[in-house]
Amino acid sequence: MATKFSDLELAINTLVTEFHKSADDGPTMNTTQFQTMLSNQLPAFSKTVEGEEGLAQVLQQMGVESGQDISFNHFWTLINKQAIDLFGSTHKEKNVKCSCLLQ
Repeated sequence: MATKFSDLELAINTLVTEFHKSADDGPTMNTTQFQTMLSNQLPAFSKTVEGEEGLAQVLQQMGVESGQDISFNHFWTLINKQAIDLFGSTHKEKNVKCSCLLQ
């Protein structure tokens, strides 16, 4: 009997799969691969990293140091921030705040 996965489980699987596919099945990706992945998978957000300054700011927020490749852990930091921002802008009850920050 096939297991039916929830939407959340499928979304997590998609995040992991797309990261590794964009990284050519490696554990990390370079900034060009990262920008391509964002363009394909997060087109609204990808406008943020089109310029060198925007890319540098996002990489810094993710904890990526100059010249360092992007790990899934770095990517997960970005996803966390995007989830919090999206929740804040779309949640119907504005007095509810998400404090789901990674430590």
